[in-house]
Amino acid sequence: MEQPKGVDWTVIILTCQYKDSVEVFQRELEIRQKREQIPARTLLLAVEDPEVHVGSGGATLNALLVVAEHLSARAGFTVVTSDVLHSAWILILHMGQDFPFDDCGRAFTCLPVENPQAPVEAVVCNLDCLLDIMSHRLGPGSPPGVWVCSTDMLLSVPPNPGISWDGFRGARVIALPGSTAYARNHGVYLMDSQGFVLDIYYQGTEAEIQRCARPDGRVPLVSGLVFFSVETAEHLLATHVSPPLDACTYMGLDSGARPVQLSLFFDILLCMARNVRREDFLVGQPPEMGQGDADIAGYRHGARAELWRELRDQPLTVAYVPDGSYNYMTNSASEFLHSLTFPGAPGAQVVHSQVEERQLLGAGSSVVSCLLEGPVQLAPGSVLQHCHLRGPIHIGTGCFVSGLDVAQSEALHGLELHDLVLQGHHVQLHGTRSRAFTLVGRLDSWERQGTGTYLNMSWSQFFQKTGIRDWDLWDPDMPPIERCLLSARLFPVLHPSRALGPQDMLWMLDPQEAGSKALRAWRACWRLSWEQLQPCLDRAATLASRRHLFFRQALHKARHVLEARQDLSLRPLIQAAVREGFPGPLMATLDQVAAGVGDPGVAARALACVADVLGCMAEGQGGLRSGPAANPEWVRPFLYLECGDLARGVAALAEERDKWLSRPALLVRAARHYEGAGQILIRQAVMSAQHFVSSVPVELPAPGQWVVAECPARVDFSGGWSDTPPLAYELGGAVLGLAVRVNGRRPIGARARCIPEPELWLALGPRQDKMATKIVCGSLDDLQDYCQPHAPGALLKAAFICAGIVSVHSKLSLSEQLLCTFGGGFELHTWSELPHGSGLGTSSILAGAALAALQRAAGRAVGTEALIHAVLHLEQVLTTGGGWQDQVGGLMPGIKVGRSRAQLPLKVEVEEITVPVGFVQKLNDHLLLVYTGKTRLARNLLQDVLRSWYARLPAVVQNARNLVRHTEECAEAFRQGSLPLLGQCLASYWEQKKLMAPGCEPLAVRRMMDALAPHVHGQSLAGAGGGGFLYLLTKEPRQKEALEAVLAKTEGLGNYSIHLVEVDTQGLSLQLLGD
Repeated sequence: MEQPKGVDWTVIILTCQYKDSVEVFQRELEIRQKREQIPARTLLLAVEDPEVHVGSGGATLNALLVVAEHLSARAGFTVVTSDVLHSAWILILHMGQDFPFDDCGRAFTCLPVENPQAPVEAVVCNLDCLLDIMSHRLGPGSPPGVWVCSTDMLLSVPPNPGISWDGFRGARVIALPGSTAYARNHGVYLMDSQGFVLDIYYQGTEAEIQRCARPDGRVPLVSGLVFFSVETAEHLLATHVSPPLDACTYMGLDSGARPVQLSLFFDILLCMARNVRREDFLVGQPPEMGQGDADIAGYRHGARAELWRELRDQPLTVAYVPDGSYNYMTNSASEFLHSLTFPGAPGAQVVHSQVEERQLLGAGSSVVSCLLEGPVQLAPGSVLQHCHLRGPIHIGTGCFVSGLDVAQSEALHGLELHDLVLQGHHVQLHGTRSRAFTLVGRLDSWERQGTGTYLNMSWSQFFQKTGIRDWDLWDPDMPPIERCLLSARLFPVLHPSRALGPQDMLWMLDPQEAGSKALRAWRACWRLSWEQLQPCLDRAATLASRRHLFFRQALHKARHVLEARQDLSLRPLIQAAVREGFPGPLMATLDQVAAGVGDPGVAARALACVADVLGCMAEGQGGLRSGPAANPEWVRPFLYLECGDLARGVAALAEERDKWLSRPALLVRAARHYEGAGQILIRQAVMSAQHFVSSVPVELPAPGQWVVAECPARVDFSGGWSDTPPLAYELGGAVLGLAVRVNGRRPIGARARCIPEPELWLALGPRQDKMATKIVCGSLDDLQDYCQPHAPGALLKAAFICAGIVSVHSKLSLSEQLLCTFGGGFELHTWSELPHGSGLGTSSILAGAALAALQRAAGRAVGTEALIHAVLHLEQVLTTGGGWQDQVGGLMPGIKVGRSRAQLPLKVEVEEITVPVGFVQKLNDHLLLVYTGKTRLARNLLQDVLRSWYARLPAVVQNARNLVRHTEECAEAFRQGSLPLLGQCLASYWEQKKLMAPGCEPLAVRRMMDALAPHVHGQSLAGAGGGGFLYLLTKEPRQKEALEAVLAKTEGLGNYSIHLVEVDTQGLSLQLLGD
């Protein structure tokens, strides 16, 4: 529904009938502004019509005056000036008359549609659709001026309606196509070939309607949409000081002027139509005026004369939108139901609702913002809105049921409703709020003329069936012609001794069953007619009740989405809960899911959602979401989670959370700690990879003999990010990687040996021992920082722990453990010839090399596949996290695809990719590495990706699926030995990486890639991106010197270097060397 660019409205003003509704509807506009449906800078106004019967024209003139007054004051003027209109885009929305099927009018009638792209989840009202159409379809491109839009219609407009504003002046009406049959009860435009309006007919004759018909037989309908240029708006505004038109505005009425009724289309616009003559216009009468208004003909004559004087010279044109549609929302229940249902649809339309037994909903029915528990049957063509019902309930065909809560469900048990409109209402009687219920028939008429019906039967049949008499409904002195459904005192609003319920109306369906007691109870009630009920409706309570029900069903939705592991984003719902004051109940529900589900994956996602709620509550203030999560106040809940006690951990988190809600900085820090808690659960899930770690005993190396492990680096060609927990076990991962030598060398390695001293000697590269940083661990205290990744030697310390050589939780000292098991200590030295943050998988491959060397030095042999899982375990112990693609790429030889299924325990399986003979050499000749000189920050990128994945942002979920699918396509390109295809794979892969982690392409890297683009089939930054190495698949072989020359001519690249690279066919190698 939402388009990328919309009108930046200066003012949006909503006009309404009732004084006590102004504040209510003002708040509704403000809520939509918070939802980003309305620009943040737009001035929002809700204003009551100066009199109930000023008509659409009077309401427009009054609204224009109020807008001009506000803009004048904002600009510093002390009087109203039309100059403020010259740079303003103004939208006037008219609420119109009461609507029998929604207490808040046609504007707030909810529609059975959803907007999945909306940043904030909400029920879609007719007002929302019209706002979207005005802001993104009709409004764009229009000059400054005033748009007027009725809200009493259902409108459809194509994304680009093709309206030209070149050379426009005057006023313009928007017309949509309709049949000649529809036009008989509606307004149509007669227009010339240039688009000028010649006349406007309302309920015209057959000849008049045919005169308006277009070549396709359809006619341009009056649609309730008008645009006034600034010039025309100034002329219209000028009339507010001229009697009798001043009486259309609050200023005139406050000055004692007599009210006048004015039609927007058949007074204001009609005088601008070219074929209309002055004498005919002055004596005419707009169709919206009643017959009883004839006595003010002279008064109206003066009003029309003033309009003719001001507006006659203004041109009026039509913008006809042939692909649009228009339907006026009449008072016919049959037409209303037809507009909300989907005849012929295969199933029910269920929108923002939770339904336990969806199979009971008939095809073509619709359910909007409801919570249906147990067996609730809804027949085809019927509609449920804003109801919380508990079955068994059977709603038959032709029904509209709205506004019922679970407390009223029992009244429906045992009944089968057909062709009925049953509504619950919030009313306010002398300051006391209560509920009332109305029941009418689908076929009943709301018109005053005619004999009329009630509950789809004649009044005489109704009286005979129920025992009700006409004097129960109407005063004896009321003329028979005025006795109609609108004036009948049918509806109880107060019972002397109990609360009212639907049963106070439903008894009329079967009076024999209900007995005379029901009739006596009905007569004992204070009752109102429909007309009398309208001013008593509590619209604030109605909208608040709807909002509460929406969030009640939303909490059920959140629980179901998480527990059913659905790839549905809860972020729009989180935004709605925070912006509309419901974050507490949502966080409580998320707590319940996390504590009770017994699945660490689901619990981690629930905690991530709590973090999103907290981050949203900070409203963009308080700092970055990514940051430290080790505040001492949060240690207790973290310890519970580490011990596997989810319930107590979640409860302790919530208890601590309540202390961090007072300001944005604390909210952001709390969000970080919730993400930290989620990392604990991810860690526990990934630890399941230990199931696939095993070793066999082998002969110990000779004393002092080094075990040397050497490894290539890795280059990822497709699928990266899909191997990252939790994606690796929630979605399932697939990554194609190459083991590579850089400048002819295997750049990563480790060596280990036994030493007689009961200590651990650690050395961190380079390979030459004299240059290494050395650490001696003589006690368990020296190992305690093994889980702090930035502590010196943390990875090596974690390797000793994960290899089972020492335990930091043992009661034995370090020296006792070493002497008891091995008769001495160990020396471990690791190195990498690659720069920090290279993107070539260094740290994970280094962990694999260290574990392999240590295990062999300790007399154990570990297979490569076991090592892959052991590294997953080690990186969780180290708390760096990370996936499995790096160790698969560097420990396994050649070209291969690693895969993990969407399940726990996390298991990685590797498939070697067979390529054509000679292709590896060809690949070596065309593959180059460019060090960009930029150090990447993978951890921050990782946090952002995990946040987006847990939020299940649709673009991220789709991209993650594409990464996995693309890996299989890339494997096929390798099997074919096609460099151009592989280049396309690389280009696609880089685009996928950028979608996954926005910000991973620094400006200098973009410059470099642009310079290299003509010379390569494809290119991508290695790993997560953000810096490190760029790898290229060149069009010509052996291009190192040529590309060095290209980059030398490119400015702003920094300290780069180009390196030769070749596929390594050996993978991890282990050697025993002498001292």
